[in-house]
Amino acid sequence: MDRQQIETAFQGSGLIVRGGFMPVSDDDLGDTIRSVVLIGNAGPELWRVFCRSAELEQESDPLDVWSRRVIGSIAETLGVGAVYPFDGPPYFPFQRWAMRADTVWPSPIGPLIHPKFGLWHAYRGALLFEEQIDFSVDVNAVSPCETCPDKPCLNTCPVSAFTPGHYDVPACAGHLKSAAGADCMDGGCVARRACPVGRDYHYGPEHARFHMEHFLKNHA
Repeated sequence: MDRQQIETAFQGSGLIVRGGFMPVSDDDLGDTIRSVVLIGNAGPELWRVFCRSAELEQESDPLDVWSRRVIGSIAETLGVGAVYPFDGPPYFPFQRWAMRADTVWPSPIGPLIHPKFGLWHAYRGALLFEEQIDFSVDVNAVSPCETCPDKPCLNTCPVSAFTPGHYDVPACAGHLKSAAGADCMDGGCVARRACPVGRDYHYGPEHARFHMEHFLKNHA
């Protein structure tokens, strides 16, 4: 098995291979797992597939249910196991895994930033292989945030919810519930949209609103 074969298995699914790494004992994956391959999305492609699925009509965590079905089905076809960031316990450290598997770094507003996709990406699951699969990560790559002089993500939030190392969730949720929060609800987080990286991968209005409504449901 190699990366190309795994990528082929996910073609047309709305999901893509996001990198991989060889686990260590601290990952608590047992002695037989030799490769972890992260699966996720970037840009609007996931929504084009997901919005046509029956899971969209479910009342509770439809994207998680859809992700489990799609990734689980492909994992079964490949004969491997799968774990998910929304599953648990145990809850696996997908953010830390991502920084080992992919060229991503924490952004000033929290979410991981990718040099191509910007802030418009996510990790939906991981495949567990009992064989070694080679992945290369550019260890010399530098976060685009380091060369961004203005950092507009930190100064465009209407309620100043973001400061370095802190996210004021109640302020954000309160704004979204008000009439003034319509722009964030309909287009996605203004601070996130202010980032100049990955603008070609912005989520469309329906995709953005889906995530904002999910956020509000969990932080009302």
